[in-house]
Amino acid sequence: MANWLRALLLMALIFVAGCAAKIPHTIVSDFGQRGTKLIAVMPVKILSADVRSAAMLRAKLVEELYFKGYPRVPLRLVDERLAGVSAGSREEVAPQVVGELLKVDAALYPTLNESRLGSGLFYGSTAAEAVFELRSTRTGEILWRVRHQEVFRSFGITRQSVELRASQVFEKAIDGVINRALETLPDGPEAGGN
Repeated sequence: MANWLRALLLMALIFVAGCAAKIPHTIVSDFGQRGTKLIAVMPVKILSADVRSAAMLRAKLVEELYFKGYPRVPLRLVDERLAGVSAGSREEVAPQVVGELLKVDAALYPTLNESRLGSGLFYGSTAAEAVFELRSTRTGEILWRVRHQEVFRSFGITRQSVELRASQVFEKAIDGVINRALETLPDGPEAGGN
């Protein structure tokens, strides 16, 4: 019986360690020496049809960056300054132009690949997937890049209960994508441990 308990405990520890591992990402080796202090969150490039998700994603990104120790760059300021740029859509503004207009060190380009609520008779799912790309406003180089997806499944007896449960975890899915992705970004200059 004691061996069975030890085996169960070992499996639980392996599971917890696997869940706690950082998701795959790329980051420049000398990120800490780059002096990245101010990050402007660019408008979300939407590959799904849900505009509401994009606005939620962008607003939450600003807040979570702040909690990681990066000063807030107001979205309104970003949008006002980018409105004056005549070339193409705001999502496509070059990092160097963003740096000139906003006096920031980096621009964060989020892409919302998927944002959906799906439901059947007894089963529903909520999915969100995004790519985050942080670019230097001096060189245009990608400093950090990550892609993550969160999927939540729900069950119910009626179609309405399934749809309700799927929509209730929608914000949780967006939060999960952002939080897991930002775990891979080093803390900012104003983080508590600095």
